[in-house]
Amino acid sequence: MSQGQGFGFGLGKMKELAEAFKKAQEVQAGAKRLQEELEVMQIEGQSQNGLVKVVLSGNQEPISVAISPDALGEGADVLSDLVTAAMKDAYAKSTATMRERMEELTDGLNLPGM
Repeated sequence: MSQGQGFGFGLGKMKELAEAFKKAQEVQAGAKRLQEELEVMQIEGQSQNGLVKVVLSGNQEPISVAISPDALGEGADVLSDLVTAAMKDAYAKSTATMRERMEELTDGLNLPGM
């Protein structure tokens, strides 16, 4: 091994490594804040006609379901479809919100799969 080469890391590589660690720590702190925000966030989804509304937390945990009295007269099959549609709407909004927030958090980092 020639003198000054160490483990193959030059001074520039050490600086890049230190910067990468710093960014990783920032992302970790941001992820913790995001997790706390998602826990208290409420995302509402509803059926197309608004007769059923579902609320999920930002972590996609069910919070509530509101069914209009008008929906009750539609019968069990229709009511089931309305609840499912509201759940899918809330889930889609929640997923989009999580994706947007993660993109903000990792902005500028070249992370695979993000």
